[in-house]
This record gives sequence, structure tokens and C-alpha cells, in this order.
Amino acid sequence: MIRFHSIKYKATFALSITILILFASCSQQPKPGDKEETKHEKPEAKSSGIILSKKQLDAVGIQLGDIEEKNLKSVVKASGQLEVPPQNKAEVTLLMGGVVNQVFVLEGQHINKGQQLATIENNQLIQLQQDYMTAQSSLSYATKEYERQKELNDANAGVGKVFQQSESAFRSEQAKVAALSRQLRQVGVNPESAAHGRFITQIPVYAPISGTIGKIAIQTGSYAEPARPLMNIIDNSKVHCDLVVYEKDLFKVKAGQQVYFTLTNQNNREITGKIYGVNQSFENESKAIIAHAIIEEAAKSNLIQGMYVSALIDVGKQTARAVPDEAVVKAGGKEYIYYLARINGPKSKKEKVVKDTDDADYRSVFEKAEVVTGVTDLGYTEIRLVKELPVDIKIVTKGAFYILSSESATGEDEE
Repeated sequence: MIRFHSIKYKATFALSITILILFASCSQQPKPGDKEETKHEKPEAKSSGIILSKKQLDAVGIQLGDIEEKNLKSVVKASGQLEVPPQNKAEVTLLMGGVVNQVFVLEGQHINKGQQLATIENNQLIQLQQDYMTAQSSLSYATKEYERQKELNDANAGVGKVFQQSESAFRSEQAKVAALSRQLRQVGVNPESAAHGRFITQIPVYAPISGTIGKIAIQTGSYAEPARPLMNIIDNSKVHCDLVVYEKDLFKVKAGQQVYFTLTNQNNREITGKIYGVNQSFENESKAIIAHAIIEEAAKSNLIQGMYVSALIDVGKQTARAVPDEAVVKAGGKEYIYYLARINGPKSKKEKVVKDTDDADYRSVFEKAEVVTGVTDLGYTEIRLVKELPVDIKIVTKGAFYILSSESATGEDEE
């Protein structure tokens, strides 16, 4: 009886163990609702660089080359702002003050030289015209007296002293008329009208140059003081650029050199010009000089005095390390080039010497190097390596953007 119970207990224990094993194995099997992962060929990103297969290299068309020595144009970087020559800007002032009677122009309006801008009322103008008319009458009398005394003197019938007095009076009245005539012309009055008694009380104000009206400081009924600007006029058709060139580049910049401007506040719009003069003294204590550059077709470029610009002054050719333009990529505010670090074999994980191979299982490992770029010319960009690379290193000359995209994509996957 005791043996029977023992056999029964062992059979029950074995059955329990079997059920537990079956349950554990079933729990490890994939569920019917789970989806199998689809395998895609992606660039492998490791701490040592971006790994691409030969198939990927061929598909994208990645090409390798060397860092070359190119004869590129040399430039001097400068900055400055647009200015207008003194002869192309003017302030409208008066020699004789008065009350503003009329203003004929508006701010921003284009006007021509000699166009009337305003009229100024001044009662002193009447006195000036009256003095001119009186001086004309006195000159007429003095002229006749001088001619009469001259005839007597020539005939030895007159007194020499009287002739001299008449000549002196004639010269004096002549000078007085000339001075008053000039004063009238300066205030815009025709002396001939004043001589015939056609007096005016309003001083016409005319534009001294052609250009655009700037700030108008007067209004109808206000008092215009002498020598105080009523308004200003500026002609931007002759705008030029004053560039700041520092001492280290002083002897590179000369008249006649080509300049490429970038308007920083106009979506980096580019215009061209030429250096026409370089100052021969430093600006204050900045150890910099001003180089003046004319702008080609300035009248058509809608330029305004005071605009800030960045400029590249072409100072000739120089030999520089350069790579094709598309070999340089930007990421995180920095610039890089990619280079072939090594080729991993199909089986061994050890690094191998870089060599040509047609084996599809070989993997090319690319790493990036930070560079500082310079001038761009003839499809090449000047570079300076932040950290030097071996002389015989192979760089990616075409397809660098694809490697950058692959690096970004694999980096996101890893995250």
C-alpha cells in the first residue's frame, strides 16, 4: 500500500514538470500579432565613422580624390557702408530770413536742379530792391557827369580836379550797383525787374542740385532763419562705398582692383565695383584706412546712403589648398569634408590597408574633418584643415552630402 502511493506521487511530480516546460516554451514563441522586422540595407554608424558598402557607393556615385593645390584668386575681406560724394548732397539755406509762404515739394520727391522749392516772405527785400533802383539812378547821373568832364578834360577846357571827382563818383556808383545786383541775385530776385520798379516781396528758393528731397524742416507760416537748413537734397545715383581695410592688408589694396559687394540687409544681394582711391592716413586709432570704391550701375541698384555692406577685394592670384565645391558640407554651423579612413574586410574585423577591391562585402569607412573655407573660384573652394590629415588621404569629392545625410539618419536611429 505504501509503495503504490509512492509510485503515484512520482508520476504526478513528473507530469507537473512537463507542463511547466511546455508552458515556458510556448511563452517564448512569437505571438501571431507580432510583425517581423523588415531588413533594409542602411549605412552603419559607429564611433569610428560612417560605413558604406560598395553597392551603396556605386548607387550614389560617390567619388574620391585628393586635396589639390589650386591657383585661386586672393581676396581681402572688408566691410563698410555706402556714402554719397559731397557734391551730390546739399542743404538748402537762405542768406536772408523770412516767413515761409509756400512749400512746393514733399519728402521723398525727386526734383531737378533749379526747380522752385518754396517761397519766403521778407519785407527787407523791398528795401534792397529800392536801394538798387536808387543806385541805378545815381549811376546814370554819375556816368553822364563823368563823360562830360572827360570831354572837357580832353579839350583842356576843364579843371582836372573836377574831372577826378566825377570819375571817382562814377566808379563808386558803379561798384554800388554791382554789389546790390549780386545781393538780389543771391536771394533769387532779377535785378532788371527791380531797376524798372517791379518789386517783389517773396524770396524764391531753388534747388541747387538734382536729387531726392530728404528731411523738410519748415512749414507754411514758420520763420526760416538765415543759414539754417530748410531741407536737404541727396543724389544717390553717384553713391560709392567706403571700405575699412586694416593694417595687415594695407599694401595689398590698390586703385583699379575689382570689388564684390554683399548687401547684408537686402538678402545678401551682390553687386560689383572697383577701387578708385585709398586714403593715406589711419582712421583715428583703429589702425585702419578707408578704401573708396565706385559701384557699377549704382543708379539702377536702388542704393541708399548708409547701407552696410560686406566686400571681397580681388587682389590677385595665389596658390591654395582647395577641394571641389560640393566636397564641403555644413552641419551645426561648421563646415566639414569627408575622407576615407579605412576599408574593412568581409570577414575580419581588423583594419586593412586602403586598396581597390571589387568585393561587394568590403565596407568603406568614412570620417569627417572640420575645415575653414576661404575664397571660391573656378568650381573649387579654398580650405584650411582645423586638424591636419595624412598627405595621401583620399577625400570625398562627390557625394559628400549623401554621407552627411546618412550620418544624420543613423544618428537619429541610434537615439
